[in-house]
Amino acid sequence: MASVRLVALKAPYVPSSLRNLSNFLLLRTHAFTVRDFSTAMSPPSTAVIYDQYGPPDSVTRIVEFSPVELKETDVCVKMLAAPINPSDINRIEGVYPVRPQLPSVGGYEGVGEVHSLGSSVKDFSPGDWVIPSPPTSGTWQTYVVKDQSVWHKIDKGTPIEYAASITVNPLTALKMLEDFASLKAGDAIVQNGATSIVGQCIIQLARNQGIHSINIIRDRAGSDEVKEKLTKLGANQVFTESQLEVKNVKALLADDIPEPALGFNCVGGNAASLVLKFLRQGGTMVTYGGMSKKPITVSTSSFIFKDLSLRGFWLQQWMTSDKAKECRKMIDYLLSLVREGKLTYEMELTPFSDFHAAMDKALGKLGSQPKQVIKF
Repeated sequence: MASVRLVALKAPYVPSSLRNLSNFLLLRTHAFTVRDFSTAMSPPSTAVIYDQYGPPDSVTRIVEFSPVELKETDVCVKMLAAPINPSDINRIEGVYPVRPQLPSVGGYEGVGEVHSLGSSVKDFSPGDWVIPSPPTSGTWQTYVVKDQSVWHKIDKGTPIEYAASITVNPLTALKMLEDFASLKAGDAIVQNGATSIVGQCIIQLARNQGIHSINIIRDRAGSDEVKEKLTKLGANQVFTESQLEVKNVKALLADDIPEPALGFNCVGGNAASLVLKFLRQGGTMVTYGGMSKKPITVSTSSFIFKDLSLRGFWLQQWMTSDKAKECRKMIDYLLSLVREGKLTYEMELTPFSDFHAAMDKALGKLGSQPKQVIKF
């Protein structure tokens, strides 16, 4: 920045008859000067907030926020889209391990367009598409102001629903595939909760690496259609839980599929036990969710004679351990797969004006629904 040198000038003589007018003009000039160099302000924002923990359909409300002053390193982002994730619901309910300070704006990930910049921001321009990376709370609002370090610029050719939802679920899938076993083409994995977004991503990411996937789904109406959808995504085998009520589940494996070295559990209870039954000697099961709210029960023989390992994974813990650079590199890779048509999952874009209807769908009030993504 060029330096500015201030030079004191001797004030000229002003006749007394003109001094009042001179002072008036001087004050006017000073006012315009201050205004010209004042800090930028964000536009007013509309947000979904909650003042207490509880059922999201009861405790959330929509409010208007006044403009916010931008600090030197702040970026004001006009939000384009943000998903409603199960973890968002858990935060509002107060049952998530990390509780935001109340009152709080909902939402944890999303995508937006740069609207305005603090005076010292150089790496972004108005119109850039950005996502918070690692994710940050408060994305369910029309304008978000946060420090430039929060934002990661992405390719504007990405569909907004995928840009908005790429971090929490797809990144979980990719990180788990990479971290817990040295998999190579021809190996196999097994998972329950295969219809979840993470499950769908695991199927496709495994397929892209030449890894076989064995998938377990709930017994429910339309299971044949579900199997067909997962097979189209790249699933090698799909079983309902009742199909695995046999003494030797490994006898059900296709001839070209080896015993899996790695398993993923997001359900718990019996569904977790089924994953363990498939694992080979020395295999590992990674738990990243517990949708059934039932504990994992493991036989003693699984530890002693099969030497199985049980691990857990929590994406937020990994992302907050100084992994921003690695996180962003993996996100760029996942977004490239989306643009190439190699990674897809079902979502529904819902206008922000219909937020409460989208929340009802996310809560399962209307039966099984696609992931809800709010479009601002």
